Amino acid sequence: VQLQASGGGLVQAGGSLRLSCAASGRSFSGIAMGWFRQAPGKAREFIGRSFRTTYYADSVKGRFTISRDNAKSTVYLQMNSLRPEDTATYYCAADVPPYSILSNYWNPDGYEYWGQGTLVTVSS
Repeated sequence: VQLQASGGGLVQAGGSLRLSCAASGRSFSGIAMGWFRQAPGKAREFIGRSFRTTYYADSVKGRFTISRDNAKSTVYLQMNSLRPEDTATYYCAADVPPYSILSNYWNPDGYEYWGQGTLVTVSS
């Protein structure tokens, strides 16, 4: 599975961005897609996962929304009300069969394939 993330950039606090992640190499409808982010000097952080159920981290719940278009093999991360602490490199990731244990959906180790990352910078 190849993943190509895009849509990052510089935005002011309170603004919005939409990230995209295009997948290829496998039937997209059978892929669980995750979004993570990593700020400099920090561990990779779970943002959300989209498959039969969508999960979000508490830190983004109500501000970020994950959607997917299986026909376009693309997953989106709509980010609203952005804060300076949202500044990070954002990664999409794919969990393919056999899927990781559902209770482990937040763990980066449960995703076999990763996009290259796209940088989001939120200015105050």
